[in-house]
Amino acid sequence: MARKEFTYRGRTAEELKAMAIDELALILPSNERRKIKRGFSPAERSLLKKLAKRDRVKTQSREMVVLPSMFGKTVMVHSGKEYLPVLIQPEMVGRRLGSYVLTRKMVKHSAAGVTATKAEERGKSESKSEAKAEKKEEKK
Repeated sequence: MARKEFTYRGRTAEELKAMAIDELALILPSNERRKIKRGFSPAERSLLKKLAKRDRVKTQSREMVVLPSMFGKTVMVHSGKEYLPVLIQPEMVGRRLGSYVLTRKMVKHSAAGVTATKAEERGKSESKSEAKAEKKEEKK
């Protein structure tokens, strides 16, 4: 089955690449349009210059808007601990780089807690308050 050609608001990736940033801003969502209108920070301007020269760049600018000039490049985005690679694809246009790199790990619980295993060893399931009351009586 043939893959459907990507379009963003009725424009192909090639048309998006040919657009000026001001023209692109008119079709982006309001937050991204406002960001472009107010101008990029010095770090974001530096990122764009580096991307023009190289295919792989490290950055901490998680708030940078994905632009068509970035298509096909790899941006190493900082997660707060390490730099994670993000391959920029046409489907990402108008989103922020930070939305593709998570800053928090998924919580993975391993085994049951200490009090749960002690209750199992005694052969009955008690509440914590009952277990504490029992320990106090044993001490006396």
